[in-house]
Amino acid sequence: MPARASTSLLSVRDVAVSFGGIVALEGVSFDLEPGLIVGLIGPNGAGKTTLFNCLSRLYTPSSGDILFDDSSILARPPHQIAELGIGRTFQNLALFRNLSVLDNINIGGHCRSRSDYLSDALHLPWTRRAETSLDLRSRRIVSYLGLDGVIERRVGELPFGTQKRVELARALASSPRLLLLDEPACGLNHEEVEALSAIIRQIRADLDVTILVVEHHMGLVMSISDRVIALNFGRKIAEGVPSLVQQDAQVISAYLGMQRT
Repeated sequence: MPARASTSLLSVRDVAVSFGGIVALEGVSFDLEPGLIVGLIGPNGAGKTTLFNCLSRLYTPSSGDILFDDSSILARPPHQIAELGIGRTFQNLALFRNLSVLDNINIGGHCRSRSDYLSDALHLPWTRRAETSLDLRSRRIVSYLGLDGVIERRVGELPFGTQKRVELARALASSPRLLLLDEPACGLNHEEVEALSAIIRQIRADLDVTILVVEHHMGLVMSISDRVIALNFGRKIAEGVPSLVQQDAQVISAYLGMQRT
C-alpha cells in the first residue's frame, strides 16, 4: 500500500546547523499545516534567523531535511525558492532604496514571469503582455496594503514603517503559499504594530497564505498565532497554542536568562 502524502505544507526534520564549532541549530523538527499563522520565538541567539535562512536556502543545514509540499528544498538554489511558493521579508530591510515603491514590488513578482534576457531585449509581444500583467498585479497589492499615495516615491525617502510595508508587498508579489516574516514589528510604534497585526490576519484570510513569523514582540505574536514554537540555544523547547507556551517552564527560564546575544 503506498504511503499517504503528508498534510503538512512545510516539514522541518531534525535540522542542525553548525558554524565551525558553534552549534546554531540542533535537531529542530516541526510541521506546518496549510492556513496557519505560527510564531517562532526565543531569546537572541536562539537560532530563529538561522532557521529562516535555511528555509529560504541562504544556509544549508549540516544535517536533516526541509520538505515543502513533500519535496526536499535542499537541492534548490536560493533563487528558486520564491518560484516554489515561499516568500520572505527581512529584519534588516532589503529594498532597493533608489527605486520606486512600484518598481520594488515588481521585482518581487518577477519570479513568476517567464521572461528572459533575450526575449526582453527583443521586446517580444509576449514579454510586454507579461510586464503589463505584472504591473497590474503589483498595483493591486499596492492598493491592498494602502500604499497608493507613495506608489511612485523612492523607497529611501519613505518613513521606516512604510518601508516595512513595501517589503511585505514585495514578498506578496511572488504569490507565496508560505510567507516568512522576520521581525515584522521591529522598529514600529504601537499604532503601527496594531495595524500590522490586522494586516497579517487579513493576508491569511484573503490570500490563503500560511505564515511563519519570527518576532520578539510577544503581544503581537501571541495575539495572531494559532501555534507557537519556542527555540533556545538552537533547540526546540516548546510547541503548542500560545497560552500553553507562555506558561511553559523552559520558555519562562529562557526569557529570564536572556544574557546570550
